[in-house]
Amino acid sequence: MDAASAIAPANLALIARARATVMALSGWRRALLAIAAGSLSALAFAPMFVTPILFLTLPVFVWLIDASPTLRRAFGTGWLFGFGYFFFNLFWVGEAFLVEADKFAWLLPFAITLLPAGLALFWGVGAAAARAFWSEGLSRLFVFAIALSIVEWLRGHILTGFPWDLPGYALTYPLPLMQSAALVGAYGLTAIALFVFSAPLVTLGDCSGRTTTPRLIAFALLLAALPMGGLWTYGTWRLQTPQEFVPNVKLRIVQPSVPQREKWMAEYQRRIFDDHIALSLTNPAGQSDSLAGITHLIWPEAAMPFFPLESPIALDILANILPAGTTLITGALRHDPALAPGAPFTPETKTLNSILVLNEKAQPIATYDKTHLVPFGEYMPFEATLSSIGIERLAHGRGSFGTGKEPRQLMIIPGLPPALGLVCYEALFPGNVVQGSEHPGVMINVTNDGWFGETTGPYQHFHQARVRAIEEGAPLVRAANNGISAVVDPFGRVLTSLGIDVRGQIDSRLPKAVPPPLYARLGDWMLVIILALYAGLTVALRKNGR
Repeated sequence: MDAASAIAPANLALIARARATVMALSGWRRALLAIAAGSLSALAFAPMFVTPILFLTLPVFVWLIDASPTLRRAFGTGWLFGFGYFFFNLFWVGEAFLVEADKFAWLLPFAITLLPAGLALFWGVGAAAARAFWSEGLSRLFVFAIALSIVEWLRGHILTGFPWDLPGYALTYPLPLMQSAALVGAYGLTAIALFVFSAPLVTLGDCSGRTTTPRLIAFALLLAALPMGGLWTYGTWRLQTPQEFVPNVKLRIVQPSVPQREKWMAEYQRRIFDDHIALSLTNPAGQSDSLAGITHLIWPEAAMPFFPLESPIALDILANILPAGTTLITGALRHDPALAPGAPFTPETKTLNSILVLNEKAQPIATYDKTHLVPFGEYMPFEATLSSIGIERLAHGRGSFGTGKEPRQLMIIPGLPPALGLVCYEALFPGNVVQGSEHPGVMINVTNDGWFGETTGPYQHFHQARVRAIEEGAPLVRAANNGISAVVDPFGRVLTSLGIDVRGQIDSRLPKAVPPPLYARLGDWMLVIILALYAGLTVALRKNGR
């Protein structure tokens, strides 16, 4: 019995009734369903990866738009669905306000509701835009995918952008599916996902009142099976590529798992520094080896809770522990080097969130300064307005960060291929991590997810960074304060890692980069190509009354 024959008429009737019930809802019941469907959609992403849930929730979204006679109603539908989606994808943001609960806990309810509410505006606009070009039949699913893909791209770019958990990430698990990011990137996968997950159930629901044949049912199922099968086949083929390593490179990544509450307390500065030293001089088996054989030692974001270039004592200690031929790559704070020598520091003096590369004498030989700052953490958007209502305290002590120079330059580090530095969530942005003409041979991502505890946030952050490795065809070396630290090859395979809140170190070889994949060469033009294809199919279907 084939899949089409297995769908009994009773099941088709059930789908038709579900569609009719959804479309008939009004008032708070309709609003609750939209929020619930959006909320359940969050299960499709790391660390749960319950991807099939989208085969149910996205059709509900489409049916709710079907029952939205006006653009205003469609906007409200999209906003409600988006609010549920973003609330459960981003609830972990509230954890940061509990690190110093005495100061910031009062802001938690606002953070976990206003951020999803703001991001949901994009989905409201997307639903309204889709409704403006809506019609019955299959063509509306292409319109749906076009509109939502565009607003998701805008979400990743407007006001510095925040492309967290794009719908396309639902097609990046398991590993064979993840390989398709090399072709179309996360934005292209978003366009594919929005159509693939909504098509089968919506198409079957549209069969009500018509003669339903096994051929029609098979067509509905193939709308998802063929694209996903193609992506899976490509991924399986791509993973057959032999793994190669950069010769004469041995990395050690240190994960100190410093509690975030202690990170910036002056009384813990020396202990934290000494802990990094102790972990560096010990191998993963717990044996002291004084970095024997290690060519590159990597510490996480702002590893030293002070300005190391202004601390001769710290630099002397580092020079004493680094063997000949060993390079330290560390996240670090530094003051703006444009400041005149000897000039006094003032409240206006900018701090840079940087990656420092120190040679065996603890002399800086390369730097990278973060260019994509975190709103409210490293800079205050609409500072004058928000300060007037007391929100300025949110960035107090760690705000007023300066930005590095763009386009982002590669670092030249002895023994390594050209290295791209990424600090914290800079690894989040598809198509924007590599900004120059030269392609990196390795991406070094230092981060501190200690703000967010053992929530879904750090898992999602790591997963999205893995997708960047596939998009760019470059290995990812990731050092995180409290996890997840890892070495990832250009195919997204995790060679070795340390989990959340694990204190330890990783020793690893460095995988070689592969030739830049299609997405690395064409970027978001791949999204444009997919959307143009969808638009062409929409026109063709409507000419044929579909």
